Amino acid sequence: MSSVTGMDIRIHTTFLPHTRPEASLAFYRDLLGFELVQDVGSGEMRWLTLVSPSQPDVRLVLAPPAADPGISDDERRTITELMAKGSYQSIILATSDLDAAFARIAGAAVEVVSEPAEQPWGVRDCAFRDPAGNMVRIDEVG
Repeated sequence: MSSVTGMDIRIHTTFLPHTRPEASLAFYRDLLGFELVQDVGSGEMRWLTLVSPSQPDVRLVLAPPAADPGISDDERRTITELMAKGSYQSIILATSDLDAAFARIAGAAVEVVSEPAEQPWGVRDCAFRDPAGNMVRIDEVG
């Protein structure tokens, strides 16, 4: 078995689907504080690249789910249905002050999934849904 010790592999970019680019911008940029670094496309077919000011080398790309030419119309419908249920994609973010983050986000009339709580797996977190239905969990870290 070969070892990967010493390899320099890290997260560079992750994708989440969006259905309404302006609502997604309002959530990730205006509410969560991410910075928009690239906006490509037009109308609903826009790819929005955002970064956290504290991690500018890690990109979050919000992409239209129907843009992939390799999926069928039936698959697009399934994706849309899963997104509407909030069970298609998720992301876990982190903050040092979970209570303050929760108060700010919950005050913005977004769908709260769970309030701050200690989880059995050893983390204190809360959860919301973004405008596309993606699960957004926020862990409290030191």
